[in-house]
Amino acid sequence: MSLPVRVVTLLVAFAAVVVGAVFIVIHYLLGGPPVVDYTSVASGGQVNVVMQEDPQNSVTSTPDWVSYFVQNPQTKQWVHTTLFKVPAGTRVNMTILGYDGCTPLRNNFWSKVQGTIGGTVNVSQVNGKGVAGPTQTRSTINSWAHCSVGHTFAIPGLNLFVPVSSPGASATLCSSSPCTSGPHTVQTFSFMTPRHAGTFRWQCFVPCGGGFLDGNGGPMATIGFMMGNMEVTG
Repeated sequence: MSLPVRVVTLLVAFAAVVVGAVFIVIHYLLGGPPVVDYTSVASGGQVNVVMQEDPQNSVTSTPDWVSYFVQNPQTKQWVHTTLFKVPAGTRVNMTILGYDGCTPLRNNFWSKVQGTIGGTVNVSQVNGKGVAGPTQTRSTINSWAHCSVGHTFAIPGLNLFVPVSSPGASATLCSSSPCTSGPHTVQTFSFMTPRHAGTFRWQCFVPCGGGFLDGNGGPMATIGFMMGNMEVTG
């Protein structure tokens, strides 16, 4: 092989490496889900955060993966992300719309509500016609006695664990996400953010990664689906 051919071959190989590196940086390091910023709408030491969890999603290359969505507080549009930002030392009033069906918890210890203000959540069922039933205040949502838990919202760093109720086992679930209609639950609870800044991981503890070992892979282990971060700003 002549010297010019060797030089061209090396340049082509080098260019391929550079292109590959750029692709990895853009798509895996810089191309993550957006952060929904709630700090600007906090008032009086409180902030309202709204999320929904769905049996699938219609906005990614893995549409069969279950997923959370976060509502933009300014536009009220649903954002496919699990990253949100709230102020330090603030009461977070969380609303989660539960559109997914039920999955029994592996350990029924997690049926107990933990770390919320008052140690309880408020839950109501909304039928397929959009009519809400009575609101119940509960300290436990027993997924073994009744198929009543779809996913969970847990921040281990704050000792917060909340089982999220699901619509009835016979309900016809929403088929296009983010969901805007169909039977679901409305669950509300509150907790305090720490007085110092930091990033706190949150996750669903239901083994909802269908097709993965023990259900712990796929969406359950991926930011933007069933795990994310709550960024607390000082």
